[in-house]
Amino acid sequence: MTKRSFFAMLPMGLGLLALPAFCQWIKVPPFKAPRTNSGEVDLKAAAPRLPDGKPDLSGSWSADDNRYVRDFALDMKPEEVPYLPWAKKLFDERKDGAHSREDPDAHCLPQGVPKIDSVQYPWKLVYTPNSIVIIYESFNYWRQIFTDGREMSPDANPTWFGYSTGKWDGDTFVVDTRGFNGRSWLDQLGRPTTEKLHVIERYRRVDYGHLRIDVTIDDPGAYTKPFSSSQEMHLRPGWEPMEFICGENNTDLPHLPGR
Repeated sequence: MTKRSFFAMLPMGLGLLALPAFCQWIKVPPFKAPRTNSGEVDLKAAAPRLPDGKPDLSGSWSADDNRYVRDFALDMKPEEVPYLPWAKKLFDERKDGAHSREDPDAHCLPQGVPKIDSVQYPWKLVYTPNSIVIIYESFNYWRQIFTDGREMSPDANPTWFGYSTGKWDGDTFVVDTRGFNGRSWLDQLGRPTTEKLHVIERYRRVDYGHLRIDVTIDDPGAYTKPFSSSQEMHLRPGWEPMEFICGENNTDLPHLPGR
């Protein structure tokens, strides 16, 4: 194996090290969910709602594959990505994998937003009184999205995940994230970011089993205008990050591709 291929495979290998252990729990209460006539979880049932009428986004979610981890602009034509000249030059140097050892993933560094949401491993949305917390199985990271009206300080220390605030626009939860350190890659092909990055995520629970996330990248340091990607996440009934539930109630666990 060449050094290039080793570093290209390293993020995948590190992810495998984080695979959850089997059978950590027994006597797990039955998973409460709408059911089909045959008793299976009805993933196409209406999205649940909170007491205030807003859609309930809680649950364990993941993509079915890592397509958007590799290529954020998968659904765009190459010429539609609005690079600044330096960003296009850097992307062209990276996209064949020659610089994969420089990807933060290869050094167990945070994958950043929105890249981490696209990883196939499950992540869980948890409500608190003043925020929504996302717990990621990937690298055991977590993230807070504050919903109490606070604003990011202009002097905030730049970070990998930035600082996230969220509010509702009808049935869509809109998340604004700023304050990045400019070191993360948008995808494994190597699209760059800068400290001017602003990520807008729009979460919409289409039905019981499907969550749509529309992501807009607004980074005037690397791109001439905003551009977007839309991804679908699937509910993993009964799953918890970093663990398999098994035993007498394991019929609630659907197959998760790639596990």
